[in-house]
Amino acid sequence: MKLVFTMILGMAIAFAAASPAWASPADGKKTFEGQKCNACHYTDGPAREKSIADQLAKKGPELWYAGSKFQRPWLEGWLAKPAPIRALAYNSLTEKNKGDHPKLAGADAKNVADFLMRLTTNEVKAGKIKPKKSLKGRQVFTKKMPCTGCHRSAGRKGKVSGGISGPTLVGASKRLNPDWIFAYLKNPTHFKPFKPMPTFADILKAKDIKNVATYVATLK
Repeated sequence: MKLVFTMILGMAIAFAAASPAWASPADGKKTFEGQKCNACHYTDGPAREKSIADQLAKKGPELWYAGSKFQRPWLEGWLAKPAPIRALAYNSLTEKNKGDHPKLAGADAKNVADFLMRLTTNEVKAGKIKPKKSLKGRQVFTKKMPCTGCHRSAGRKGKVSGGISGPTLVGASKRLNPDWIFAYLKNPTHFKPFKPMPTFADILKAKDIKNVATYVATLK
């Protein structure tokens, strides 16, 4: 009996060590606020911009739907070792992104990731998109929609090209939740009432939007 108990205890400890369950969202919130992350990112939503001036006043992207947007392993890794997602500074068309986002060490990155992953929106429905290499999605992305005018991505041969005014889509397959991509393309104003990206719901067929989301979800 003692041996069985010891084995079970050992398995539980090993599982817990490999799991994000040890992360604390409460501690993550304290770290988030203590590091003054909320000076640049707000975590209350839905989107509260009432004018273009409100959007331009923000110093960083909103995070009130971070748990619906990001994949947790990527988020925790990025918090520990941040790298620019935008070539240009937030809300700028001319200023280069300095890549000076603060780093979070050890448990802080894990806890903040746990806190942010609990910030979700019902607008994103689970199980809508399964990433796959969609030829139709790629054709719409590269030819029918002006996506490449603002977003960089890697083509079939790995060559990166595209505009720099929007966030890069290089690494989207590891960074973004496929269901969030679909929800954002369908109804971007839910997330950003004032944004430079066009609303395609009235331009493209629902099937085309789904194909594009499927394609973007595979980008490396």
